[in-house]
Amino acid sequence: MTRDDIPTPALLLDADRFERNLARMRDHVRAAGKNYRPHAKTHRCPEIARRQVEAGALGVACAKLGEAEVMAGAGVRGLLITTEIVTPAAMFRLVRLLERAPDTMVVVDNPENVDALGRAMSARGLTLDVMVDIDVGGRRTGAQPGDPALALARAIGEHKSLRLRGLQGYAGHCAHVMGWAARREASLRAMAPLMDTRRLFEASGIPVEIVAGGSTGTHDIDVELDGLTELQSGSYCVMDLDYRRIGGRNGELLTDFEMALTVTATVVSVPTADRAMVDAGLKAFSTDKPFPPEPVERPGITYGFAGDEHGRLTITDPSRAPKLGERIEFFPPHCDPTINLYDRIYIVRGQAVESVWEISARGRSD
Repeated sequence: MTRDDIPTPALLLDADRFERNLARMRDHVRAAGKNYRPHAKTHRCPEIARRQVEAGALGVACAKLGEAEVMAGAGVRGLLITTEIVTPAAMFRLVRLLERAPDTMVVVDNPENVDALGRAMSARGLTLDVMVDIDVGGRRTGAQPGDPALALARAIGEHKSLRLRGLQGYAGHCAHVMGWAARREASLRAMAPLMDTRRLFEASGIPVEIVAGGSTGTHDIDVELDGLTELQSGSYCVMDLDYRRIGGRNGELLTDFEMALTVTATVVSVPTADRAMVDAGLKAFSTDKPFPPEPVERPGITYGFAGDEHGRLTITDPSRAPKLGERIEFFPPHCDPTINLYDRIYIVRGQAVESVWEISARGRSD
């Protein structure tokens, strides 16, 4: 099977670029004396997770319980669920998950949730590894740093069925700050309360084994923090336009990692001299960014959304006008929600399709 045999629109992963991305993150983290547990919310694909672990990751972080269930079912271990689990039904599922993957960790930010988890685990004779989730400025989940977080840690210590492993602080609002210097300033400022909280825990006699955080955008910034033990960067393995454009340490684009993910489409109509249509529209790409998909090494055209099933190509160079049936690949604006639109991803090396990996956790937002 070759690229030309793939039914379109379809999601492609360049194997060479993907493998180099895995190696670069591994080498980067090792050189900094840190660990990493990449976020699987980027790809929701067990095969990608397995390869990240084979490359040196401790495991993967999962945004939702449903993602973790899929990863555990595929044999992936070292899971950290980064969204709080609060309902009785979810706790029942968590118990079932722990029976398969007992090293799974969860985060907490509320003492009532701590008590409920403690009772649920005690009733089953299980021990649950817990991280205190800290709000580092994103104003989403997380206990306030300092004394409120310390009180939560002490509440965890009151339950024999819960084991405190450390702290999590994800400064996602800093990940896409434009310009490396401005992003560094923003991230170090946001992460400072997390580092202070670690020192407070240790001064209070509470050991902190793990301090997790970081994004692809701050992968080369947060490793400067002595108190951070592991990165959660996820998008590095595939990349997208949003991350490429934020700027790297030494240039206008973030080029530490390669653009490995594309969507391939077919030209299905060339109705006028200045317009062609492809079969990839709103259902083929994420639409949450203010910029469109970008043609890959295909000058002479620009892309615009033209409905659910179509993309409109404006022909800017008539000498390079697309031909009916031509295949064109595009870089997606945002990898995570784009991947979540597809059931599978085609792994390509050159023109050959090496394999097809299922995006098994797609849609598992439960």
